[in-house]
Amino acid sequence: MEIREIKASQTWEIRHEVMWPNEPFEFVQLAEDDLGLHFGVFTEEKLVSIVSCFISHDEMQFRKLATLEEYQGKGIASELLNYILKLAKERGLTKVWCNARSHKKAFYEKFGMRDTLKSFSKAGQEFVIMEVVF
Repeated sequence: MEIREIKASQTWEIRHEVMWPNEPFEFVQLAEDDLGLHFGVFTEEKLVSIVSCFISHDEMQFRKLATLEEYQGKGIASELLNYILKLAKERGLTKVWCNARSHKKAFYEKFGMRDTLKSFSKAGQEFVIMEVVF
């Protein structure tokens, strides 16, 4: 398993397949993708997990953390999340946050992220805003 920086366009297929399979492909292409840092986990040169990070001032929002279904439950997303949290600390950022699907809240809590008690719905999905402050 290797984590490396990738292009935004390399994230779209996994975003679509894992997160929004019933939406048009364009739904997963963010207008701000060109402004972000994108990372992928490769297993035997196959891209299996992705995340996109957007830094503004002293904080980072990560979006679209997704792992191909057949690779889920193997700690891959955990490795990727640890990687970007370490990156944020190294860059001197003070906060990392995300819009987490409500049913995934416990996953993020394992990394010290807390529920901000702010929530919203998008395309039939419930989200809660999670954050960790350094």
